[in-house]
Amino acid sequence: MNTKQKGDEAENKAISFLEDTSFKIIEQNYYAKKLGEIDIIAIKDNIYHFIEVKSASDYETAINNITHSKLSKIKRSLDYYIQTKKITNAYCIDVIIVIENDIEFLENITL
Repeated sequence: MNTKQKGDEAENKAISFLEDTSFKIIEQNYYAKKLGEIDIIAIKDNIYHFIEVKSASDYETAINNITHSKLSKIKRSLDYYIQTKKITNAYCIDVIIVIENDIEFLENITL
């Protein structure tokens, strides 16, 4: 299985997890030109969640792939999304770590 397939599989597991926990998926793989990509945009309890999905063979590797640079790109992309869609709701940045069949949901991470 190549890297893209692994990433797609992890995102599908993350979406299933979110839907099972009452999130509504708004968009997947939202790309803001020259700014970056947001893996999943979801809403729950009127709060927008901009979610980065990371997978690896172990938790430490996955968590270490969430760099300041990556979070900055997500922030720029979500700012663009909020402006273009005229969103006034509260929002946060979350991370979902997928290790095989285990999922860890880290809500409201900060830069």
